[in-house]
Amino acid sequence: MRRRRAAVAAGFCASFLLGSVLNVLFAPGSEPPRPGQSPGSSAAPGPGRRGGRGELARQIRERYEEVQRYSRGGPGPGAGRPERRRLMDLAPGGPGLQRPRPPRVRPPPDGAPGWPPAPGPGSPGPGPRLGCAALRNVSGAQYVGSGYTKAVYRVRLPGGAAVALKAVDFSGHDLGSCVREFGARRGCYRLAAHKLLKEMVLLERLRHPNVLQLYGYCYQDSEGIPDTLTTITELGAPVEMIQLLQTSWEDRFRICLSLGRLLHHLAHSPLGSVTLLDFRPRQFVLVNGELKVTDLDDARVEETPCTSGADCTLEFPARNFSLPCSAQGWCEGMNEKRNLYNAYRFFFTYLLPHSAPPSLRPLLDSIVNATGELAWGVDETLAQLETVLHLFRSGQYLQNSTSSRAEYQRIPDSAITQEDYRCWPSYHHGGCLLSVFNLAEAIDVCESHAQCRAFVVTNQTTWTGRKLVFFKTGWNQVVPDAGKTTYVKAPG
Repeated sequence: MRRRRAAVAAGFCASFLLGSVLNVLFAPGSEPPRPGQSPGSSAAPGPGRRGGRGELARQIRERYEEVQRYSRGGPGPGAGRPERRRLMDLAPGGPGLQRPRPPRVRPPPDGAPGWPPAPGPGSPGPGPRLGCAALRNVSGAQYVGSGYTKAVYRVRLPGGAAVALKAVDFSGHDLGSCVREFGARRGCYRLAAHKLLKEMVLLERLRHPNVLQLYGYCYQDSEGIPDTLTTITELGAPVEMIQLLQTSWEDRFRICLSLGRLLHHLAHSPLGSVTLLDFRPRQFVLVNGELKVTDLDDARVEETPCTSGADCTLEFPARNFSLPCSAQGWCEGMNEKRNLYNAYRFFFTYLLPHSAPPSLRPLLDSIVNATGELAWGVDETLAQLETVLHLFRSGQYLQNSTSSRAEYQRIPDSAITQEDYRCWPSYHHGGCLLSVFNLAEAIDVCESHAQCRAFVVTNQTTWTGRKLVFFKTGWNQVVPDAGKTTYVKAPG
């Protein structure tokens, strides 16, 4: 009987949690930007400070026009005007979001673009884009975090795939400060929702392996309030710098390489050069070891206007840089340079040089120093990072050993179950698990560790194709293990 009561109580708590999350996501009392509607037409604030009605409408119009510029600018993928009609109607013949009544919007034009593929059952992959229907039977809802404007939740879809849901945070600073100033909750929601809409447009326009994937979106009426907006995106893990410093150099280099590729893409995007005004590690996530930008609501495309070089000072807490003012009246390369220096001060300086192979250190130091001085642009920076990848992946970084190596006995299809020791950095916290290019490097590593007497070459590889190897203090417990090979140091 007690077990039955406990099970009922647990089920009730789970249902309450899920209902609370979805209630926040589709909370009433607020209205996002309505497609087909003039941006200031229903944004009138209630009682607030003098002139508040016009000021709030002006801010909404500014954000509306920004979204419009990004949605139609350039020939890149996903061009369109999502603000003038419901986004779920962009794809001709799409499944729609199964609203209770037909949306009152203009039909999409012929040839309107589609949106990125949604995750299929079990894991992200090709399939129809997700809409409100996909959110009706989600499970395992968890609060991930929130920022100035948005709250993020993790949910599991009926097919098993885990995705992230983003919505305006009704208890967040952005909405709260606006309501305190203007006294208009609905109008303030529309102002905040434009940032979410801007991010959705940019996720589509800037599609790239290092930009978080947009799987879908949902405009849903909730208790008589129309069109509260939720976006459905790829799920990633937060970037924790302290944890990253404890990982292998190979994985840390992968993050820096991902960032270099992203910055190159942003500098040459279909919209022009894009800068990330909020460039902290929390604006990124890790997906299967790859770094991806997730927060784009503070991205900017326009270069800084200028009349002289005095207007083109790039300011950071530690130092400033002076850039030239072009004949066209724009600060040359300011967006690119801002991204690059932020990459240096938040990522490269911490993750690139430490515990790197000695032969690669001079090149890595050059990358860190050049980005710290803004001596290189993103093109040269990426080219040098790709050179490091080539040297590391091909084994050309290995230095010829002049000392004689000890002899090792090979025992195929076997492993050593215990006799571990710890080394740093290791892929395994309880033992010494490192990646090597070949058998010769494995022997060199074992020879360099005073406690190493044997090692086990596993059948696992890293993202560069290198073998993972367990290094051991002895070989007293050798057991059969298909696919693995044990090497023990010969006596003498």
